[in-house]
Amino acid sequence: MRRLPVYFLVDVSESMVGEPIKQVESGMRTIIQELRTDPYALETVYVSVIAFAGKAKSLSPLTELFKFYPPVFPVGGGTSLGKALDFLMDDIEQSVVKTTVEQKGDWKPIVFLFTDGNPTDDTTAAINRWNSKFKRRANIIAISIGDNVNTQLLGQVSDNVLRLTETDETSFKQFFKWVTDSIKTTSVSVSSQGVDEVKLAPTSGINLEKVDGTAPCKVDENFVVLLGKCPNTMKPYLVKYAKRLSKSEMVDDFNVLEFKLVGAYQIDEEQYNSLSDGKSNRNINTNNLVGAPTCPCCGNQWAMVICGECGQISCADNSGRCKCAWCGSEGSLGDIGSSGVDITRGRG
Repeated sequence: MRRLPVYFLVDVSESMVGEPIKQVESGMRTIIQELRTDPYALETVYVSVIAFAGKAKSLSPLTELFKFYPPVFPVGGGTSLGKALDFLMDDIEQSVVKTTVEQKGDWKPIVFLFTDGNPTDDTTAAINRWNSKFKRRANIIAISIGDNVNTQLLGQVSDNVLRLTETDETSFKQFFKWVTDSIKTTSVSVSSQGVDEVKLAPTSGINLEKVDGTAPCKVDENFVVLLGKCPNTMKPYLVKYAKRLSKSEMVDDFNVLEFKLVGAYQIDEEQYNSLSDGKSNRNINTNNLVGAPTCPCCGNQWAMVICGECGQISCADNSGRCKCAWCGSEGSLGDIGSSGVDITRGRG
């Protein structure tokens, strides 16, 4: 039997923490449930999930549809698209059966690439490898989740670059239905017609638009994500802020760029470290951040306490005394002053 391999190459960088990751997990479950009701897909589709942040890892090898179980997605630091493409190509090389004189190999794989940010690594070598050795062997559909993606770069690896313009729950549901319909249509095409070019479903009526992958694009900085650690549980967490423009109180007709609190989220330290590619060298001043979260690990009132010794973030209650979970130094809560403090932000 000739298989139709379907790869999901999913960005799990820090900016995906919270609702986006939950929507992707929910969407994957929906895709699998729907595909299992389709006889053509059930006969041909094999699914693989690869997650990438600073590093890439397989969450599920290429698995027959009825045996596939949607994974839980971790979060990591960085957005190494080059490493992700190399990991994908290595897996295609090892897992996808080639056509030879003796046998018909698998159908051309479909790759759905989901990303919400710009690469933090050099993608040149991986893109050249893809275009020279794999572009004719696989169909890749690159999806920009929001507008914080260099779609011109995605256009270097795919003729099908699309942008999910809204990231609310309804938009995600419509998007994953589109993915499901595209896989169903392609599985019918390979089964009944023997044609293994991807057949994408129509995008009309949903918040998904085709993008000219050759055109220059404006990339917005939509999120700031900070890494903290709880001194009570010694577990890490991420604090996420989203961009907003507000009216200046000092200058008429002038907008001030701020980042408003979205939430704080406990993460798995081992998984986070395994997908991260080193410490960030990017900073953000606290004056640009609006809102203070509670600790998602222990419930302490303050989850944005900055250590005066090491500059890292921990949590504290309202007693006034606090201990840094990173370096162990102790002190009292204090005002950081009108000029704010520069703190290290995440890479993803």
